[in-house]
Amino acid sequence: MASPSPKKQTNVPSMVKLSGIRKSFTDVEVVKGVDLDIGKGEFFSLLGPSGCGKTTLLRMIAGFESANEGIISINGEQMNKVDANERPTNMVFQSYAIFPHLNVAQNVAYGLKKLGLSKDEMKKKVDEMLKLVDLDGYQERQSYALSGGQRQRVALARALIMEPKVLLLDEPLSALDKKLREHMQQELRRLQRTLGITFILVTHDQEEALIMSDRIAVMFDGKIAQVGTPREIYERPVSQRVASFIGVMNFLKGDLNGKTEKGISITSDMFGEIMLDANQMPSPLEPGAVTIGIRPEMMSVLYRDSDAADNRLTVKVTSVDYYGDMTFYAVSIPKSENHLSVCMRNTVGRHVYQLDDDIVIGWSNASMVVLR
Repeated sequence: MASPSPKKQTNVPSMVKLSGIRKSFTDVEVVKGVDLDIGKGEFFSLLGPSGCGKTTLLRMIAGFESANEGIISINGEQMNKVDANERPTNMVFQSYAIFPHLNVAQNVAYGLKKLGLSKDEMKKKVDEMLKLVDLDGYQERQSYALSGGQRQRVALARALIMEPKVLLLDEPLSALDKKLREHMQQELRRLQRTLGITFILVTHDQEEALIMSDRIAVMFDGKIAQVGTPREIYERPVSQRVASFIGVMNFLKGDLNGKTEKGISITSDMFGEIMLDANQMPSPLEPGAVTIGIRPEMMSVLYRDSDAADNRLTVKVTSVDYYGDMTFYAVSIPKSENHLSVCMRNTVGRHVYQLDDDIVIGWSNASMVVLR
């Protein structure tokens, strides 16, 4: 099945363009014909499970690996025969790669030495960059005396001080604890918006990609499965595999009957006949068996008979997971093997149900998506 066409932000000039990129190690092909167009000033994420080819793709953009086939262009110039140190890119690695024998200022200034700047010019640039990454006053601090978050900021400053057109980020937050990771996500986004340069992030963390990105490319098995904005990827995944990887989704069997005057007719044992809009399918599908997807947060527990919903169903609670702000219910459907996941935000006075409680859930037709 052909990959969806890459979708670039409207009226944004191209900064990185990949055409037909393939890469093999010995007899194993790890990148299989990737086409991407990443815009200037865009925060773009390559998202996928371990081994899907995303880091190899990033390293080919940087010039650390060579493509077996295809063309890599940056800012309109072909890069295939350009060495890594001559490309207008810089990379921040997962390990940060801070020099332990140098202090903060010396680490940040390391790449400037080849530019022939005076000591005053170098100091000015270093001071400005450390202020940008909130490390003003840390110039003389030794590297071993830094926290994980501070080391990451030093690595960012060292990469950004060279004024690359593209900053490449290879899972730079994976070693941080949850709270610091969330803080650094905000800081990276702030830096990108302040500087206006193109950031390309490799991550396997779905939430991180959704929070930080202008657009996301979801990768599986060396191929691009879908490219879109975070909202497009989450609300309108093009396949069951993408939907499963991004968050949680309920999957139910149905039959596509065809198009009518009222919309697209779908039948399922649970819903009966429902009418959906064409935009609730990723592409035209032939009549026959399909999968219907709906996110847990798109379903609601109906506490009153007067609560409005296109669809209503009485179910039994089989599992309750309380997270403080949210409660997740697993529910079983009478006379059916189907199980659903439903989540509700906890508000003051809202009842939290227990195991074996019978509850009524509801959802709108517009919250469903038909998947191949």
